Amino acid sequence: MTIYNAVVCPMDGPQIPKGFVTWENGVITQVGDMSRCPTPVSGQDVDAQGGYVLPGFVDVHCHLGLLADGLSYDEDDCNEVSDPCTPQLRVIDALYPLDHCFQEAREAGVTTVLTSPGSANAIGGQIAAIKTVGRWVDDMVVLEPAAMKFALGENPKKTYSGRNEAPATRMATAALMREQLRKALEYAERVAKHEADPENEDAPDYDAVLEALVPVMQGKLPVHFHAHRADDIATALRIAKEFHLDYVLVHATEGYLVADILAREGARAIVGPIIGDRSKPELARQRVTNAARLVEAGVPVAICTDHSELPIQYLPLSAALAAREGMDPEAALKAITLTAAELGGIAHRVGSLTPGKDADIVLCSGHPFELNAKVQAVFINGTPVK
Repeated sequence: MTIYNAVVCPMDGPQIPKGFVTWENGVITQVGDMSRCPTPVSGQDVDAQGGYVLPGFVDVHCHLGLLADGLSYDEDDCNEVSDPCTPQLRVIDALYPLDHCFQEAREAGVTTVLTSPGSANAIGGQIAAIKTVGRWVDDMVVLEPAAMKFALGENPKKTYSGRNEAPATRMATAALMREQLRKALEYAERVAKHEADPENEDAPDYDAVLEALVPVMQGKLPVHFHAHRADDIATALRIAKEFHLDYVLVHATEGYLVADILAREGARAIVGPIIGDRSKPELARQRVTNAARLVEAGVPVAICTDHSELPIQYLPLSAALAAREGMDPEAALKAITLTAAELGGIAHRVGSLTPGKDADIVLCSGHPFELNAKVQAVFINGTPVK
């Protein structure tokens, strides 16, 4: 199938003013100028009539499927607040793909998300990357686990101090993280020794919590650090250095205040939600210019909605606002496509119109940052979903 006569935005190369995209069996096969467009054009093919063709948008931090619209108790599976350290939890065990917000995501061109446990716990559980179409979660998975959720700052502190339990301070939250990571390191070492020498009687009993953290300690599973304030961001980097973690900052609300330091440290950030009020203390210095300031300093930035904090259909609008407030427009578009996929560890599958990648494709009547531009068609794995 082919979309032709389009302004093609591959994201891994320059814009093609008049081009085409072709796919077969759910995989992109060709991208190029109309002079190279395959002929003849079949009845199934789409004449874009000058519209914009882009890769499907990627929301790299949200809670889609965990917090259903019109939230009730039975539709809230975001935070397991029985224990502040729950790395053994898998988000796919709570996802509800029949929530109508998945349809709203597709209609806005959002084809892939990283959906995450909430931030009430110091260690919240395992994040999954999924497509936004399907009725059976296992068929929607792109990568699982995609990352491990850690959270610093106000949320763990508020959750547990109100119950007279630890962590009641930022210090205790960081200490719990260190304790679990150190235990996971020792657990992995004992397992390795036993596997090398089965006669060794020092084999540890199975521990689901520590077992889940072993890939984190081995650098095989990234950590997504929820951190708003600059001091929490600093703590995230400190812990990441101590344990040699592969990490990404999530929210980084005060990142612009330390943007030069984050660039120096090689940090990467998922910024958002950009649209919203300063509804709690650690958002007091929230600025729409945050993403622009970070990118200007040299920090790779993706933009997220944190759905349902901001409904997921406003992901393109968030990127447009970031561009309006000084973010390089190309970087802003990549922040919801290629850079988002890279920070989510799924750029081998999605994020650009690259031959060999999934045929997740969006056709817009105009540039997606134009307020009046409409999403005309969406394809996931090559199948029309809008």
